Amino acid sequence: MDNNHVTGMLDTIIIGGGQAGLTLGHHLKAKQRNFLILDANPRSGDAWRQRWDSLRVFTPAKYDGLPGEPFPADPLSFPTKDEVAGYLENYAVHNALPIVHGTRVERLWREGGHFVAASDGRRWEARNAVVATGVSQAPRIPSFARELPPSTIQLHSAEYRNPGQLQDGPVLVVGLGNSGAEIALEVGRTHPTTVAGKPGGELPVKHGRAAARYALPVVRFLGLHVLNLDTPVGRKAAPAFKAHAAPLIRTKTKDLAAAGVRLVPRVTGVENGKPVLADGTRVDAANVIWCTGFRDDFSWMDPELLDDGALPRQHRGVALDTPGLFFLGQEFLYSAASATLPGAGRDARYLAGKIPQSGGVDVLPMRQ
Repeated sequence: MDNNHVTGMLDTIIIGGGQAGLTLGHHLKAKQRNFLILDANPRSGDAWRQRWDSLRVFTPAKYDGLPGEPFPADPLSFPTKDEVAGYLENYAVHNALPIVHGTRVERLWREGGHFVAASDGRRWEARNAVVATGVSQAPRIPSFARELPPSTIQLHSAEYRNPGQLQDGPVLVVGLGNSGAEIALEVGRTHPTTVAGKPGGELPVKHGRAAARYALPVVRFLGLHVLNLDTPVGRKAAPAFKAHAAPLIRTKTKDLAAAGVRLVPRVTGVENGKPVLADGTRVDAANVIWCTGFRDDFSWMDPELLDDGALPRQHRGVALDTPGLFFLGQEFLYSAASATLPGAGRDARYLAGKIPQSGGVDVLPMRQ
């Protein structure tokens, strides 16, 4: 059946076809539920394909598989972003998941006792709606970035692919989380590079195969079973986890220093066309890469479904004030691992058990 031309009163609409949406689809299909995944990208896995060229995941392949399908790689290896993308595309095909690609939902609202999702004149109706759009929704760039001169090339980490996008001259990487550290190390091979910011700690072991065998299983256990909203330590850690950069995992500050990358305080503004640091120093930069993270963007959702534009009260993805509304794949939705490949399976399995099943299936021609 052509998913582009079928709708009606579905049981569940899943908005977002990344790892979280696909995993939930797997569980709902096993329960023989009537659902549809709406994905803004042309292909499953495109959210990974659109990252920078040299990106590799931090978790070993033995933890990167979704339910029912192990990741096809050396268990102690760290897959590339394109390998992850290909795996997700194959996962969608092998599970025969009902997906409508190239469909960015422009509005989600309640109408009577059900939900309506609309995109480009099309309309889908369902008794339940799952928002699985993930964490990388809208790049966060400080407002003073517009004060840099037009001659300065500016890229957010979401736009950066490789050093070939940059012009000759010094590079300033703003933000010292994992993305900032890895991008700074890469561009430092071809350009004089400075990275501004302070890391949120560092993994105390060398990342690699030995860590995959001995240390990362411990990190995974902590991220899934200790740092979650059902434990006192998890509830205490959640606000700080969301507010600060994650600890540096693969590329550490000593690696940057050894590669000749200069580490400086955070950027606080722009003066006379130059970035200004917290200590008042002005930095020469022909290129600026903003590794400043992302912000949630729920502007496409009806305000009554949200809490002043933000994620509403929820527990483990179940909205507490709006029956039938669910969330999946958000940063620390339930645990520190919620937005990762290893965490997607558990959260989706739990949610699949909480989504109520409708009495029957009514498939109708699409309403325009």
